[in-house]
Amino acid sequence: MTVLRIGNFSGFYGDRFDALREMLTGGELDVLTGDYLAELTLLILGRDRLKDPSAGYARTFPRQLEDCLGLAHERGVRIVTNAGGLNPAGLADDIRQLARRLGIPVKVAHVEGDDLTTTHPGAPDPAGAEGTPTGTLAAHAYLGGFGIAACLRAGADIVVTGRVTDAALVTGPAAAHFGWQPGEYDRLAGAVVAGHVLECGAQATGGNYAFFTDHGLERLRHPGFPLAEIHADGTCVVTKHPGTGGVVDTGTVTAQLLYETAGARYAGPDVTTRLDTVRLRQDGPERVRVEGVRGEAPPPTLKVGRGRLGGFRNEVTFVLTGLDIERKAELVRRQMEDALGAAKSRPAEVRWDLVRTDRADADSEETASALLRLVVRDRDPEAVGRAFSGAAVELALAGYPGFHMLAPPGKGAPYGVFEAAHVPQDAVEHLAVLHDGRRIAVPPPHDTRALDDVPEPPLPDPLPGGPVRRAPLGLVAGARSGDKGGDANVGVWARSEDGWRWLAHELTADRFRQLIPESRALPVTRHVLPRLRALNFVVEGFLGEGVAAQHRFDPQAKALGEWLRSRHLDIPEALL
Repeated sequence: MTVLRIGNFSGFYGDRFDALREMLTGGELDVLTGDYLAELTLLILGRDRLKDPSAGYARTFPRQLEDCLGLAHERGVRIVTNAGGLNPAGLADDIRQLARRLGIPVKVAHVEGDDLTTTHPGAPDPAGAEGTPTGTLAAHAYLGGFGIAACLRAGADIVVTGRVTDAALVTGPAAAHFGWQPGEYDRLAGAVVAGHVLECGAQATGGNYAFFTDHGLERLRHPGFPLAEIHADGTCVVTKHPGTGGVVDTGTVTAQLLYETAGARYAGPDVTTRLDTVRLRQDGPERVRVEGVRGEAPPPTLKVGRGRLGGFRNEVTFVLTGLDIERKAELVRRQMEDALGAAKSRPAEVRWDLVRTDRADADSEETASALLRLVVRDRDPEAVGRAFSGAAVELALAGYPGFHMLAPPGKGAPYGVFEAAHVPQDAVEHLAVLHDGRRIAVPPPHDTRALDDVPEPPLPDPLPGGPVRRAPLGLVAGARSGDKGGDANVGVWARSEDGWRWLAHELTADRFRQLIPESRALPVTRHVLPRLRALNFVVEGFLGEGVAAQHRFDPQAKALGEWLRSRHLDIPEALL
């Protein structure tokens, strides 16, 4: 077989339940991948495991599989998934029991070695405040694809992993199928790019796409999930099953390539992929060819994601309606600050945000109202509990005119913090646990290379001078944004060569800070990717302590790119 067809049926824990069946029945496939893990997911699974040691994996996956296991076996489609989360062995056992109950002879293997929770500094303390554990809930190294490859080469039909890189779900099957070995960096890098495009499911087929209106709303009502036709040299074609919704073009693939990446070097356990070498071209309707990808030796360390409880938080949102919004906000703020100051323990962190959603002379009460959000955090649950809730409630008849809240405040709840660390590659015991129980050690890479920044490439010649018009950036550029721990990433790409000539010179890191005021006091790094006509911005600390800490109302920066696109600049009329 010269082409390996790998599809995806899940981009996160909670994705479309029926996607597994849709992918199995929609067309030909060799392998299906399911990505369930994210930083927040690992924190959730960590809390589940503390309550029940047999938990710690995505419980929706066995339910999906119960309906589709026979279909996958009949069609010879292998399944590779990181739904094992913090307990891949437990999920593998559940699948074996399911297969026996259904009478379907499938071979189930799993990968382990990523779990460093008990050896990582700050292991969980079950005697924390109010019975809530403190310290590390989960610490997991990001493994590569060769453990998956070993399981598949030994005949596994289903491979369950814990924390591998998202792209490893594709590099593992590709290495097994084509016989790739460690060190074949260009081939592995090509598969990494394919895996990165597939990992978020429908985001590669028109979901969350900046120019969604180009394709018509009907086409995007139920986008199909993506698949990649991978070749032995590492090149691939990204497509989807015939007749499914959504769209696959160079724009949707570019958007996903920029998602949650940074510079030209994209590090992984098996290979460092040079994103500045990726070339995309339309290869027919709903087909995008990905070629030219180059790889380098991986870094000497593995990334470790550590999730811990950061403390307790509470919040209340006051609704301010009609006239004198600023004065109403000032009154309630002073009243609450007085109450918190008089409390036994003032919260360590108090944050106010006034969101001006109101309009003058509004024709509905909702559009006449602004929202004042108060968030408090502290390591002591008492400081964000009854003292805080009571102070807000007591203002009901003594505050600004029209006083009400979106919901009554409750007691404080624990919040999580995600932190990234690194350990030497050889400090982790990467194991493939085969379907017959054999345990195969996966050695660390022989060659490694320190992860250096790539110098900024030459920029294209700027556009010649001409008339400009004040207009939104989004008329000429797309964007997609996301999170990496406490940092935000915003990828921006131009739709045309002339648009790229303008964008590369106009959207500097300083201009980004001007357009996004919240970033002005933070480090902003710009990375240039000319072959994609794209810029990638990393804003350090924009999300505080990460998604679980709920630092801002868009805690994963999912809409940051769309906010950027809505900002107005002087754009050459020739581009509009």
